[in-house]
Amino acid sequence: MMKKIVHIFFIITGGTLGFLYLPDIVRLLDMSNYSLLTSPYLGSVLGAIIFFILSYLFADYIVGFLKWVEEGLIKIPIVDLFFGTIGLLVGLFVAYLINIPLQDISLKIVSEIVPLFLTIIIAYLGFQVGFRRREEFMNLLSIARKERGKKTDGEEVEPVNSPLKPKILDTSVIIDGRIADICQTNFLEGTILIPLFILEELQHIADSSDVLKRNRGRRGLDILNRLQKEIDVNVEMYEGDFEDVQEVDSKLVKLAKVIDGVVVTNDFNLNKVCDFQGVEVLNINDLANAVKPVVLPGEELVVQVIKDGKEQKQGIAYLDDGTMIVVEEGRDYIGETIEVLITSVLQTSAGRMIFAKPKLIEKAQ
Repeated sequence: MMKKIVHIFFIITGGTLGFLYLPDIVRLLDMSNYSLLTSPYLGSVLGAIIFFILSYLFADYIVGFLKWVEEGLIKIPIVDLFFGTIGLLVGLFVAYLINIPLQDISLKIVSEIVPLFLTIIIAYLGFQVGFRRREEFMNLLSIARKERGKKTDGEEVEPVNSPLKPKILDTSVIIDGRIADICQTNFLEGTILIPLFILEELQHIADSSDVLKRNRGRRGLDILNRLQKEIDVNVEMYEGDFEDVQEVDSKLVKLAKVIDGVVVTNDFNLNKVCDFQGVEVLNINDLANAVKPVVLPGEELVVQVIKDGKEQKQGIAYLDDGTMIVVEEGRDYIGETIEVLITSVLQTSAGRMIFAKPKLIEKAQ
């Protein structure tokens, strides 16, 4: 089908060029004695025949080129294509306005050839401006949307039925795996957005020669499959990329700014970067710390001493949520389940640590 369209295009183009220019070529070559050749209708027929023959030579190349363009357009994210198209239309309109005064010039090369080149160049520039500055345009639209949520006197009003912000997952939180359980309990609302560059990083980790990295990458891919197939949550892919940015974390922050999204992570450093740049962030480590059971000095717990501690005679136990308990004089109870009395609780940036003593020793004292 595409070949037939190419052939028809060549025939129409050849006929049009022959109709317009063959009489001028005949006069230029001083062949006016052959009056038949000066007929534009004969030129149209000859041009159509010549270009029809040429179409068989170039049709395969043109069809291949069009398929290549088609595949490239399909891969372009819809947002990029939209703003590129808007820029193209603006470029065509500007070219039309510029070409209007050129039509009045009697010199044919200026009135017919130059407008064609100007149209192509300005349309291309318009597409490039719309495509490359899409992020700025989206920011402007986001700002305009926020401004509509304010009254003219400066008082903010709550937008009616405002959509939830998309939650953008980073690599660390996907590999961690707890995000799937959080989504399953409906504590995380809205669309879960997986950028393509995050998926590519996960795939790269899963293909690593290092066994530990490979297992982590595969675990992350399994978590994504679970989110998409087993959990009732809206998961979408973001196929765009920021070619001018190299670091994946920087791409995440920039994406969150562009679409007014929320970064979901358990990376402490990324958390700080988001805070500094004014990007909303959810850290699941903060959530985990917030829901840990509260224990106070003087309370009693039943724990199993797992191993010895760093200091002499210390034993180490753990709560169900992973909180470490340092049991003084607990080394002799390794492998046993005992009652302990909490002596102090230490909250650090790495988490919470509980100090305790075996209850039997307290009673003995």
